[in-house]
Amino acid sequence: MDILYLLIPLSVILVLMILAGLWWAIYQGQFESVEQEGERIFRND
Repeated sequence: MDILYLLIPLSVILVLMILAGLWWAIYQGQFESVEQEGERIFRND
């Protein structure tokens, strides 16, 4: 039972880190041109 006092805060911190990483990726424009990057492999350079 004592391990829950460690695991619950660690899991909350992990979730917050994942949400912060997702927020950063969205606001840095990582998902802006998803379709364009998929079509890039068909183009000849």
